[in-house]
Amino acid sequence: MMDRPAKPSVLFVNQHYAPDVAATGQCLADLAEHLAQAGYDVEVLASQARYGDGSAAAPARELLDGVRVQRVATTRFGRRTHLGRVIDYASFYIAVVAKLLVGRRYDGVVFLTTPPLISLAGRIARVLRGQRYGIWSMDLHPEAEIAAGMVSERSLLGRLLTWLDATAYRNADFVVDLGAHMRERIRRKGVRESRSHTVNIWGGRGDVGPTVGSNPLTRRLGLQQRFVVMYSGNAGIVHDFGAILQAMCELRDDPRVFFLFVGGGPRRAEVEAFADKERLPNFEYHDYLPRELLRYSLSVADVHLISLRRQFVGVSVPSKLYGAMASARPILFVGPTSCETADAIRDARCGVVIDPGEDDDAAAGRRIASVIRGWADVPSVREELGARGRCAYLERYEHRLSCAAFEQVVRSAWDTQIAPSEAAFHDRPRPLREGSEIRPRAKDTPVRRAETNVHHPDGPR
Repeated sequence: MMDRPAKPSVLFVNQHYAPDVAATGQCLADLAEHLAQAGYDVEVLASQARYGDGSAAAPARELLDGVRVQRVATTRFGRRTHLGRVIDYASFYIAVVAKLLVGRRYDGVVFLTTPPLISLAGRIARVLRGQRYGIWSMDLHPEAEIAAGMVSERSLLGRLLTWLDATAYRNADFVVDLGAHMRERIRRKGVRESRSHTVNIWGGRGDVGPTVGSNPLTRRLGLQQRFVVMYSGNAGIVHDFGAILQAMCELRDDPRVFFLFVGGGPRRAEVEAFADKERLPNFEYHDYLPRELLRYSLSVADVHLISLRRQFVGVSVPSKLYGAMASARPILFVGPTSCETADAIRDARCGVVIDPGEDDDAAAGRRIASVIRGWADVPSVREELGARGRCAYLERYEHRLSCAAFEQVVRSAWDTQIAPSEAAFHDRPRPLREGSEIRPRAKDTPVRRAETNVHHPDGPR
């Protein structure tokens, strides 16, 4: 036992971590637990502040599924104002830099991208202590702030933030992106191709799948006999709701159709205010549900809505796509025809892409309403689309595939070695979780595609 090599140590840094509802925190938990099971010594540094307002209902320190989690105290102004958010970010930066400069040394530190530019702490620690670091680029900053109009790209502040962020990216041992469009933006920062890696994000664990039989959540929400069009997750600045809101008005008198929003975010109030103003009878907005209910929540839907504003292509990749695919439901994406989400839907042939940029919101809303009516009329079409999405999810986007791919990036970049007994256990086939029909494919196995000729309401695809 004394001759066994020490476990390679990895620290993850992100403002959010499970049980926080933020998607970055949930995906980080999946990856951290995967690496802990693989034989790594895994730590997470997060904030006690949660995604909305207030503090996380979790201890400051705990061992959670093999992962040592430290949640540092920060200010808690929340996301209601830009100033409060910046102060919260600054207090977290200070805590992270302090830990990296006076705490233990790790084989590597992986920075996510919340708060913005947090990877600069890695650059500082590398210069002062030689600490190795990588970046898991969940979003791009300051590109997101520039796209949202918070910062001018040509202003002194915009140029300074862009230079600082590019410096952190260029000096990282690796940068993991979420798709081709984001990868291209990262290349523009000066990141070498050999250090750039694409790993698909995921929307849940292996047990996220269609429910069998009756869904208790459908009964609880009183949605029996309704055709449910769901928007699940964050309603943020990167999402586009204009055409969706117009579609809700178009379908207000159709007794079959019901729009269900689940989650939160800075634009939730805008959506609710519109529904109140228009007195829409076919709409409800619910808070986030616990992750253990995710499979039931996603299966309440007959159709999943996803949206993205054009200026955020390559800046943000909605993870809700992959949970929707896992639930075997068709997907209606409202956004640009060239982005990671639209590309994945077309490749899997599991839904429809409607670009509001080709029309005004009213015209796009009518197109959305037409697709929804068509799917409500022909159940076999949406079942076939959902089956294709489910197949693509299991073969390309299932979380174990992505976690294994990320682990390979870590091993290659930092030459980490796993003790033989632990590696053997990790590689041993494990039983699938409830709800997973097949084992993930090997990387080189081609994707199976259904060949049924499906006619979409808006024409063949």
